[in-house]
Amino acid sequence: MIKHGLARARASIRKAALTTRNLSSIVNYNNNDDDYVPNGVVYHNPVAFYQSYLEMERRFKVYVYKEGEVPITHYGPCKDIYTIEGRFISEMEHGANKRFRTSDPHRAHVYFLPFSVVWMVKYLYKPLTYDLTPLKQFVDDYVRVVSTKYPFWNRTSGADHFMLACHDWGPHASQGNPQLYNTSIRVLCNANTSEGFNPQKDVSLPEIHLYGGNISPKLLSPPPFNDPRPYLAFFAGGLHGPIRPLLFQHWKGRDDMIKVYEYLPKELDYYSFMLKSKFCLCPSGYEVASPRIVEAIYAECVPVILSDHYVLPFSDVLRWEAFSIQVDLSEIPQLKEVLTTVTDDKYRRLKENLRAVRRHFVLNQPAKRFDVFHMILHSIWLRRLNMRIG
Repeated sequence: MIKHGLARARASIRKAALTTRNLSSIVNYNNNDDDYVPNGVVYHNPVAFYQSYLEMERRFKVYVYKEGEVPITHYGPCKDIYTIEGRFISEMEHGANKRFRTSDPHRAHVYFLPFSVVWMVKYLYKPLTYDLTPLKQFVDDYVRVVSTKYPFWNRTSGADHFMLACHDWGPHASQGNPQLYNTSIRVLCNANTSEGFNPQKDVSLPEIHLYGGNISPKLLSPPPFNDPRPYLAFFAGGLHGPIRPLLFQHWKGRDDMIKVYEYLPKELDYYSFMLKSKFCLCPSGYEVASPRIVEAIYAECVPVILSDHYVLPFSDVLRWEAFSIQVDLSEIPQLKEVLTTVTDDKYRRLKENLRAVRRHFVLNQPAKRFDVFHMILHSIWLRRLNMRIG
């Protein structure tokens, strides 16, 4: 029954993508969340995405394993840098919208392993030892419990199971079980292809830093579209990883138009700089992901991606080149030249497209259609369908 349903979903998506590439010809565009229809150049194929999303709403069922106890399972951080990890677990466990969750594991398309790597680090890791064995052992024990108690893991070697982690050590924790690492869907902020992230089966999770659990009021309503932004580019962050030293070497304190700080002085405000800058520099640190990318989207400050081996979130669906700029690391010394060659027309289009994709990166309580929670689910849905729609 499940296989037939998935086959019908694939067929309908393929048919829709071949029928038309112009959604405005078949539906009325409405910007309300309940009636939103994806359209425009920010999507690889808006028709295929829309049909896939509708099929997900119609069919997709997730079973959440009940095994484990709070806080390491069924709970996670819901504020600060790892917000997304706890909020996703909370939405799956306690969210008002029960559309996607099933209490019958035989009806499920995928199975969620609801442990929090952040809380593993807090409660199991011994500081300064850099010994991740306790994390790996917990993961292996959890898989052993569910694979012994239920038949679902063993029938697919875990291919229809997923974990979600935003902590930098999420990929390392997943190494605790070889099948989880190699076969299951790993939803990770640290989506680094040089460290085993496989975009064919794994999902890139956007890192969202919400102080106190909420978007900063300054980012809720960015300045009017045509307000001048006095700075060309902005970055403030710690000196770590291989990319930032190069950025600091060439641009820290060297140009009044490109504001690069290691640590922002206390009298200056981080988000105010974002809102006054045309471009926001997003270099990787020790790990590839950065919350600056989502903050830049909120601030309508065009993200400049400075990263190797990073699979950007929702790139199955979204054309990142339509609302961000990828700069090769070799071009960091010429960064000002690269950014000033962006024409006014192109910059306007990039900024307009930022507004179009913002809804896909917002955490709502309760979750709303096409928001970040649903985009994560849709990425998992695509892996379960085993198809590309780009």
